[in-house]
Amino acid sequence: MSDLSDIRREYTKGGLRRADLPASPFTLFETWMQQAVAAQLTDPTAMVVATVDEQHRPFQRIVLLKRFDEKGFVFFTNLESRKAQHIAHNSAVNILFPWHPLERQVAINGNATKLSASEVLKYFLSRPKDSQIAAWVSNQSAKISARQVLESKFLEMKNKFSSGEVPLPKFWGGYRVEPESIEFWQGGEKRLHDRFLYSRESDNNWTIDRLAP
Repeated sequence: MSDLSDIRREYTKGGLRRADLPASPFTLFETWMQQAVAAQLTDPTAMVVATVDEQHRPFQRIVLLKRFDEKGFVFFTNLESRKAQHIAHNSAVNILFPWHPLERQVAINGNATKLSASEVLKYFLSRPKDSQIAAWVSNQSAKISARQVLESKFLEMKNKFSSGEVPLPKFWGGYRVEPESIEFWQGGEKRLHDRFLYSRESDNNWTIDRLAP
């Protein structure tokens, strides 16, 4: 077995102080997201989405955040995928943004609800055509015999939709995760990290607590 215990580093990029926190977690999240984009991180919108199945076993996967506002955090997916099946059974999810180069993490607990058909269509029509076609190709999370199955199906769908717009698949949609809590983590020297938890009291009111690292 490999011993990884000596792999460590100090976190020195800065701290997070209570006096600097805005009343709304969305304000701080927007600032941090802008800084992650400005820092040219690889896939700054990538987030880990955790769900649980009917046996309460956790599953995680990375998806891309496509929009956020005070209503929540939006992503799109196949509505027959494993994550969608989990959400149908239990809408509670956890989201994690692992911005390691900035020594930051944001963890969000909330509930996922389906987006309206108009919201889904608006985003679908904004996607590149190959991405639209790919939505028709993959029976997400299903077992397949070989990659050739996907490539053949893609060519079939590309020929089918060679002229005109690609229609929105009925099995493709999106979710909005409405947060109940948002935790901001900033690495600190000597492992004295700064952690602040925003907990929702009402629609626009949040309590803020510092957590021990």
